[in-house]
Amino acid sequence: MNRIITIAVCLLMTAGFGATQAANIQRKQLLNDHWQFALNDSNFTQARSVTLPHDWSIEQQFDRHAPTGNDGAYLPTGKGWYRRVLTLDKAYKDKKVRLYFEGVYMNSKVYVNGQLAGGWPYGYSSFWVDVTPYIHIGKNEIVVSVDNSQQKNCRWYSGSGIYRNVWLVTTPMTYIDDWSIEVTTTDIHHVELSATVIRDDGTTSPISRTIEVADPRLWSPDDPYLYEAELEVPGGDRISVTYGIRTIDYDGERGLLLNGKPIKLNGACVHHDNGILGAAAYDDAEYRKAQLLKEAGFNAVRTSHNPPSEVFLRACDELGLLVIDEAFDGWREHKNENIYDYSTLFDLWWQRDVEAMVRRDRLHPSIFCWSTGNEVIERKKIEVVKTAHNLAERIRANDPQHRPVTTALAAWDRDWDIYDPLAAEHDIVGYNYLIFLAEGDHQRVPQRVMMQTESYPRDAWNNYRAAMDHSYIFGDFVWTGIDYLGESGIGRYYYEGDVPGESWERPLYPWHAAYCGDVDLTGQRKPISYYRSLLWNGGSSHIAVREPDGYHGKVITSMWSTWPTQESWTWPGWEGKPITVEVYSQKPKVCLYLNGELVAEQTTKEMMATFTLPYQPGVLTAKAGNEQCELLTAGEPAAIRLTADRNSLKEDGLAFITAEIVDKAGRVVTTANHELTFTVSGQATLLAAGNADVRDEDPYFDARHHAWQGRALAVIRNTGRQGKATLTVKADGLPAACITLR
Repeated sequence: MNRIITIAVCLLMTAGFGATQAANIQRKQLLNDHWQFALNDSNFTQARSVTLPHDWSIEQQFDRHAPTGNDGAYLPTGKGWYRRVLTLDKAYKDKKVRLYFEGVYMNSKVYVNGQLAGGWPYGYSSFWVDVTPYIHIGKNEIVVSVDNSQQKNCRWYSGSGIYRNVWLVTTPMTYIDDWSIEVTTTDIHHVELSATVIRDDGTTSPISRTIEVADPRLWSPDDPYLYEAELEVPGGDRISVTYGIRTIDYDGERGLLLNGKPIKLNGACVHHDNGILGAAAYDDAEYRKAQLLKEAGFNAVRTSHNPPSEVFLRACDELGLLVIDEAFDGWREHKNENIYDYSTLFDLWWQRDVEAMVRRDRLHPSIFCWSTGNEVIERKKIEVVKTAHNLAERIRANDPQHRPVTTALAAWDRDWDIYDPLAAEHDIVGYNYLIFLAEGDHQRVPQRVMMQTESYPRDAWNNYRAAMDHSYIFGDFVWTGIDYLGESGIGRYYYEGDVPGESWERPLYPWHAAYCGDVDLTGQRKPISYYRSLLWNGGSSHIAVREPDGYHGKVITSMWSTWPTQESWTWPGWEGKPITVEVYSQKPKVCLYLNGELVAEQTTKEMMATFTLPYQPGVLTAKAGNEQCELLTAGEPAAIRLTADRNSLKEDGLAFITAEIVDKAGRVVTTANHELTFTVSGQATLLAAGNADVRDEDPYFDARHHAWQGRALAVIRNTGRQGKATLTVKADGLPAACITLR
């Protein structure tokens, strides 16, 4: 049976929200500044000033003995305390005052003037604290305790602390419940905004507004158009709303339809960290993460395995990325070697955490699907069917748009078909690494629709063809879109003589991150990214070179890895020895030239042509039809080139600045590994510096870091409203380089 969903969804703006009637108090104000932080010190005797978002784990040295181990990037955790003085003037008298925490990892408790006012155990859920009964006019003390000492509690890097934004929300005593807002449509021309008003006596009443849209511009990845409107209590509270209009339809015959048009999902799984910044969810970093995925050719993302930041979802709304919003990694049975993960919370908290995810996120047009979990351990037990049913029903009860519900299923044995009752509890079935079973499943369960919710990077072609050849397969989500901290060593390649195996088999220190992403830890696209995007999106031909086997050692790949490959024709010491070149192209044939002489002509297979030839420096050129791409051998290092992702720094904003070691002609010297020293002057501070080598033990807070494959990254943060900031980078034997942002 076809299932058609017409959706018009809205997004709460993150600032402004309108002012209260009695005074010019912003309804929603950032409360990120002027915090004191103390690690393992509830008396604040060693407190220091911090600005949120804040992740204290990333501020420490890598430690092979850290209890987090390979899962948590070998970084220490512990217990942290935050304190802030909040001064309220008479304008706040007779107001409802709440604190909104977007994320605190984990086991948080919020105290106001010495009294416990609220908190939340699950570190990925956003939560509200009504502080009205505890505050007074004048100075108020807010203290937040955070306990991330019980390890391991996560299978990837979680970070520690108040790692997302905190807001002060002030309204009249009669106010609109922020998470009650719903959008319903009878068709794309009629949008109804509705919400619940909470009165000062605790009673509630509905509020609604109908908007007619004569010629709707439908939201899509190609045109992520958003509308604006307001909800208002007459004479009182009001909320600004941004909404998008779109339709979703899906079945086994027609596939997934967005706004009535077929769409296939070239998706990426992503964890929540921001690479060298750790888990801190800075607005600019979250937006950049979404932008990197979009620029890499993805049109969809799975937030594995927890709800992401609101900023990331807003970026997906604005940039045009479809989202699977995922609640949990596990349910009742633990995955960690110590029983500290979500299994300890599930029975008491799953309903509240599901509601927190859906009620917060149902307003985003980017979200097309909810996920309740990932490869749950108890998946072979009959009780799991009821659990899955309850989770899906709780989601549907809180989502008026009835988006489809999925979960990511896996089986590492021959018992796949026993999951049919579990799969049937979901609207779309998520396959982890098992989409090759789709045809047999379709014959056995013809009504099932599916997507591959995780896949190996090396299987890019097969997964692309599976989606294109079968209407009931909506798409593929590769593991992963971007390299991430923790699960240390997944996707690694290594050399004969190194510690063998996969990350779950033994510690692999100094590996402290996963290397399976299409984009590396600093934001650079790997060659596999260009290949994958070419498959799904088309585009120009691209050339890359495999690291010769034996150049640094005999290469051994692992389950999530691809062969180490670079966009480089600089391999000193390998002259005359065989080297393999990959050319990604949609053209039927590719010709390869070295220093102007034809090497060979190859027919493309699976949109790739490969050539093996003796290495000689010079110019390597690939020609495919009217397309041409080339690589040039770099000379000796001559300079440091700095490139910023923006020209100016907004208040409290970030800039990501790439440092490249180049020769006299401006070519990146991919063999360069100089130690770089980063210095910031003006109204900014250095937040982090690092490279994409996830074996490098230098901490990311250090102002000294080596280049890797000729590159490194620095992140600076504005500390003032106006003025300029300058980053200077030095290295022995090279002239200093600087870049100024105004």
